[in-house]
Amino acid sequence: VQLQASGGGLVQAGGSLRLSCAASGDIFAINDMDWYRLGPGKPRELVGTISPDEMTNYRDSVKGRFTISRDNAKNTVNLQMDNLKPEDTAVYFCHAQIATRSRPLFPDDYWGQGTQVTVSS
Repeated sequence: VQLQASGGGLVQAGGSLRLSCAASGDIFAINDMDWYRLGPGKPRELVGTISPDEMTNYRDSVKGRFTISRDNAKNTVNLQMDNLKPEDTAVYFCHAQIATRSRPLFPDDYWGQGTQVTVSS
């Protein structure tokens, strides 16, 4: 199983970016899908989570600006980031709990490779 992230880049404050992450491989089921970020000099932060039935949760600092969505048929999760701020600058990672066909009852944690988001002031 692999998670492949795409998107990211450089944007001015107030701008928007969209991150995508696609899961592939021997997938039986995907539980929660998340986005984390690692900013300069900061600990890793959970940005938001989306459940299989598309319930979402966000950290307070991104509520109203970021939107997580998923396409269960395509095994993808997206992060739409609007009104970006310099403090959103970080490497963003997708994460998912995935059960494979060989281990359908025991989901494991999988991570994407990380994508850089830089917001200039």
